[in-house]
Amino acid sequence: MNLVLDIGNTRVKAALFDGDRLVELKYFSSQDEVWNDIGFIRQARAAMIGSVVHDTGRLADKLSTLFPVELFSATTKIPLRNLYQSASTLGSDRLAASIGAYALYPDADVLVVDAGTCIKYNFTNAANQYLGGGISPGLAMRFKALHQYTGKLPLIEPDTTAVELIGRDTRHSILSGVIAGSVAEIDGIVAQYREQYPALIAVISGGDSEYLAKQLKSSIFTHQNLVLKGLNYSLNCTNPLP
Repeated sequence: MNLVLDIGNTRVKAALFDGDRLVELKYFSSQDEVWNDIGFIRQARAAMIGSVVHDTGRLADKLSTLFPVELFSATTKIPLRNLYQSASTLGSDRLAASIGAYALYPDADVLVVDAGTCIKYNFTNAANQYLGGGISPGLAMRFKALHQYTGKLPLIEPDTTAVELIGRDTRHSILSGVIAGSVAEIDGIVAQYREQYPALIAVISGGDSEYLAKQLKSSIFTHQNLVLKGLNYSLNCTNPLP
């Protein structure tokens, strides 16, 4: 089986894949926690690590004592042609999400909306060329920014069950601004892409995707764990099964 690690800004997602089938998914608060779950990782015969943080070398070195380890980078063999102008600075999660979408929708114009710490827009055209997209703050980041950059606004915990368009107190006004604003942003950006690419397939993934998808007016598919699926696809390209 393959071990696939998506090391993000807030947590580490780890998955075991049998071929292209996700067998087990775990969440860890640190890279050390991953290594300490030795029973989990010893099930693998190879690993792929994608990371948006700099310090992954220690974990990669430890895992490499057990099996071959690949670090997802701009030089990793992938099924897409990467036309991003600064490919070396492209976040591994952005490209991997598009590879995961490619596995589902090859030879199509696809926009992936990855709703996690940031809301990331990643576009691949029907020629299977990754062109880029956009990055904006995610829901939790927006709540924190309102609190940290103002003198009186409180830090509001996300509450997706009590969102009204017209907030009648400060708490509900913040909830409306952050959540309704994020939904309007996604709908608007999807609409702009569809103006240029009428056959566009829009896909949403990430931790906040299920809730946001229910609020969107745009036609959009929900696929969880696209980043992990993309990393696994790339590992199979680099280190195919015998």
